[in-house]
Amino acid sequence: MKKWLFGGVAALLVAACATSPTGRKQLILFGDGEVAQMGLSSFEQLKKEEKVSTDKKLTRYVQCVADAVVHEIPATYKTSIADWQVVLFESDDVNAFALPGGRIGVYTGLFKAAKNQDQLAAVIGHEVSHVLARHSNERLSQSQLANVGMAAADSALADSTARGPAMAALGLGAQVGILLPYGRVQESEADVLGLQLMASAGFKPEQAIALWQNMAAVTKGKAPPEFLSTHPSGESRIKELQDQLAVVTPFYNKARELGRQPQCQS
Repeated sequence: MKKWLFGGVAALLVAACATSPTGRKQLILFGDGEVAQMGLSSFEQLKKEEKVSTDKKLTRYVQCVADAVVHEIPATYKTSIADWQVVLFESDDVNAFALPGGRIGVYTGLFKAAKNQDQLAAVIGHEVSHVLARHSNERLSQSQLANVGMAAADSALADSTARGPAMAALGLGAQVGILLPYGRVQESEADVLGLQLMASAGFKPEQAIALWQNMAAVTKGKAPPEFLSTHPSGESRIKELQDQLAVVTPFYNKARELGRQPQCQS
């Protein structure tokens, strides 16, 4: 039984190896169509549970920015999502999200930090990039593997007097050593890809830095320590974005040459 469990884990790792858009190795256990359906179902459920904004002007503004960003998604991705839809939710939550299947949600509270179209584009570009990089699939796969690993460990320790302490240690290891660090890597990856998307659409990439400075002001430093957070700290994120400016500025300059100058009005 023990050999079967550990052998199954090894087989999963070999069979499910994939590569992200930045060249990072990923664990992908689920079909993209399956995850997309999860995203679509979740979004429909959310629309029933959350208040959809009736502010038509603000909704058009969000749609304008989102349309400009998703228009620049490379053709290799567009084949998987033909239609991106955007919904503005009435909430004080300073947040936005994108789900597999091509759904984008923006909370009105986000405008406390996203002061202009460029900063909103930074958020939408980031969230869309999570979908493009298959991060939801990856997180589901990591969770699935963690569950398999726990079952294997439970079997291996079944006759041990140290079972309780060992399982507790493994639980902490799975959370901090596997799941959360991958989350931070995914967040940083989405920042890089999102910056490229917004710049390619003609939005000012340096405004992504201003956005996170605004985020820090809005949250007033109330965030968990970076070690136990799925998000990089504000300081780390700003530093990484600053490092990426030289890389994405040519994308922005090219967009301007091609006449891409978004004029989304809030």
